[in-house]
Amino acid sequence: QVPLVESGGGLVQPGGSLRLSCAPSGSLFTINVMGWYRQAPGKERELVGTITEDGATKYADSVKGRFTISAGNAKNTVYLQMNILKPEDTAVYYCRAGWCRGAGCPEEPYDYDYWGQGTQVTVSS
Repeated sequence: QVPLVESGGGLVQPGGSLRLSCAPSGSLFTINVMGWYRQAPGKERELVGTITEDGATKYADSVKGRFTISAGNAKNTVYLQMNILKPEDTAVYYCRAGWCRGAGCPEEPYDYDYWGQGTQVTVSS
């Protein structure tokens, strides 16, 4: 069973917007970071942004100023608001939740984590 479920992906024109949602399908162990990643065909999966338990956010330079991560009222729920979308944003977007502990947090390392199945975002005219 998929521990996290994403929704909101689809086809959008350049300059348009989408909002992705991520919520647990069941109970999760304690987490302190949730984040969004994306992977385009033939490319390595990359970090889009993270939000920590205190609400602090970080973003990749490529999306900073256009994307916003926020926590929902429901526990372990997170959103990714995507504005001014560009063709290069086309990718499968994945939600991640986990417990990060170390100097590299919130990027890595994680004692444990959960992943969603991914949702396709296509930006094209």
